[in-house]
Amino acid sequence: MLYRISADLVVAMHLAFVLFAVLGGFLVARWKRCAWVHAPAFLWAAFIELSGWVCPLTPLENWLRNRGGANGYRAGFIEHYILPVLYPAALTRQLQIALGLLVIAVNLGIYGWLWRRPLKHKM
Repeated sequence: MLYRISADLVVAMHLAFVLFAVLGGFLVARWKRCAWVHAPAFLWAAFIELSGWVCPLTPLENWLRNRGGANGYRAGFIEHYILPVLYPAALTRQLQIALGLLVIAVNLGIYGWLWRRPLKHKM
């Protein structure tokens, strides 16, 4: 039971990380110091997708599920949890690269917007 709960917590953390990597630039718009955490997060997420590697949280979740008596899965987090919702077809390498480029594009767009908008000076 504890292993299954732990695996579910890893899934929740994984989802939170993915959402932060993709959309965390909006937090940077509000709190500039978030960029110190967000930039490495979105670069890591893009690297994982572009390289075809598996995020370390996926094997951790599978290990916890196996220890809890459930079956793990072979695909990565996005392929297993997110893509079946968004895309009914299996993940292809081209789609994985597109997702990595999407993470980069969204965040470069947000950071570019932040860079170009006028600074508000406190008086």
